[in-house]
Amino acid sequence: MAIDVTMPQMGESVVEGTIAKWLVKEGDVVIEDQPLVEISTDKVDTEIPSPGAGRIAKIVAAEGQTIAVGGTIAVIEAAGTEAAAAKLKVVAPKAAPKPEAAPVRVETVQERPAPKIAPSPPPAPSPAPMQAAGPGLREAEPDEGGPRRFSPVVLKIAAEEGIDLSHVRGTGIGGRVSKRDLQNYLDALRKGGTPAVAARPQTNGVAQSSSRPAASAAATMQAPAQSGPGFKPPVYQPVEGDIVEPFTRRRKLIAEHMVFSKTHSPHVGTVAEVDVTNAMRLRAKYKDEFARREGFALTFLPLAAAATVRALKEFPRMNASVVGDSVVIRRDINLGIAMDTDEGLLVPVVKAAEGMSVVGIARAIESLRRKVAEKKITADDLAGGSFTLSNPGREGNLYGFAIINQPQVGILRMGEVKKRPVVVEVDGADAIAIRTMMYLALSYDHRVVDGVLGNSFLHRAARILEEADFEL
Repeated sequence: MAIDVTMPQMGESVVEGTIAKWLVKEGDVVIEDQPLVEISTDKVDTEIPSPGAGRIAKIVAAEGQTIAVGGTIAVIEAAGTEAAAAKLKVVAPKAAPKPEAAPVRVETVQERPAPKIAPSPPPAPSPAPMQAAGPGLREAEPDEGGPRRFSPVVLKIAAEEGIDLSHVRGTGIGGRVSKRDLQNYLDALRKGGTPAVAARPQTNGVAQSSSRPAASAAATMQAPAQSGPGFKPPVYQPVEGDIVEPFTRRRKLIAEHMVFSKTHSPHVGTVAEVDVTNAMRLRAKYKDEFARREGFALTFLPLAAAATVRALKEFPRMNASVVGDSVVIRRDINLGIAMDTDEGLLVPVVKAAEGMSVVGIARAIESLRRKVAEKKITADDLAGGSFTLSNPGREGNLYGFAIINQPQVGILRMGEVKKRPVVVEVDGADAIAIRTMMYLALSYDHRVVDGVLGNSFLHRAARILEEADFEL
């Protein structure tokens, strides 16, 4: 009896998954609930357990392949069947390259053997004159290894891409660089690889170092003199000592999301100075009792989250999503809380926060934090956010503007909480006092939110925090 291993439903909004890495191979004996494969979606990565015991008869989906929910990815031959042995002699398919490559040093990559570099020809006794290049060819600046000649098309591409042709190894007659050589070099750079480079000139029989003076390197990276839709940034050429670290799948998704948000939402930023002295005193007063009762520490984050939720209730247009040419004012306040991980940023969501107390919000944040730390976060935990709160850290973080988490229309970023002297009014007179201060920075989508609304929402969130009227 065969058991089909299928792509599971990993969240309401997830319709497909990508095979990141197989943990077994064809012919392996597995037990029920043993991890078989790592699956990646646009929201979360997870392992898929075996639905039963037996032998892996066939792996249907290769690494890197995307399969719809419910699609078969492997077949398990249940233990005890007589035909199992005959069916198990199947050659495992070649796996696609792993999506997450480990960082490598350019000069010490063992997985990618260093290219064999052809030695430069000995120096010519006297450089040929420019006319000797012949029609259609130009000479590069002479060096110890003699002049190199390049065709106009090669020179044009190199100028557009900002490439130093002395780094490109030629395969033509006499080591001449062809258009194909230059294109292969560019393709290798763009894929994050280590392209074959031209040998450096020799002096007294010893090859020179590939390191180049800073001024020369800077000149090579000059942007081409063009702009607009046709602009192409120069491609950086790794040198000895650089570390090439390919993007992980999650980093690629983050990059795509951030670029999309910046190009589609006209971001506007505004900052408020907040006196959080009362809020910090409240936390200090109840933190020991809270820790004994709840089993985890009370941080400032739940207080900021509660203030944000209250302000969203008063300004519901900030709790919205852009859908095509419409804006949808959301009924539920699903507050995303940005959390850092070793693999990149995640934004789990506190669902229906509008009905929670400060303690309830604190419990929800702690539950999500533990899931992230234990790598048990699910796609549903990350879906459905209507507004985001970001707390990037306490040290060195005066304030900054975060990128909006699409399709939301705003994100609030917390700054460093720090004591400093400020002017306050005491009995009708100005005085200087030491207060605990913080900056709140709001980024909002100007397609939906105008300045008056954005500033009013931010001002209200700041005043709620200053009043610190919270029940703990």
